[in-house]
Amino acid sequence: MSRVTMLKPSDGRKGIEDFVVQRVWEAQANPCPPIIVGVGIGGTFERAAIIAKKSLLAPIGKRNSDPELAEMEESMLKKINDLGIGPGGLGGRITALDVKVIMEPCHIASLPLAVNINCHSSRHAEIDF
Repeated sequence: MSRVTMLKPSDGRKGIEDFVVQRVWEAQANPCPPIIVGVGIGGTFERAAIIAKKSLLAPIGKRNSDPELAEMEESMLKKINDLGIGPGGLGGRITALDVKVIMEPCHIASLPLAVNINCHSSRHAEIDF
């Protein structure tokens, strides 16, 4: 369900958000919603995929320390939940539990972007008795 693309730098924030939301729309129920969406922006093509995966390790509900990225996370979460895919793809208001973004510097002529969609069931804790 994940995707990597190379946007034009002029696509900017709108292009990033549109690509992420479109990817969730295309995935529909396949990734077992509710999902967590990891987004990697910048670096190289390969690095964007790595940081998108890494972003999924951030605690749910905790916003990025960069105010602009935190705002982007909230904006994409709202847009994704407004799609109405819902749990299990059966419709509803919660398609994603959270969206996490990591951004790194990149070459001025590129804008690498990766989206990693994670099933909610892969987030768990184990307790030894």
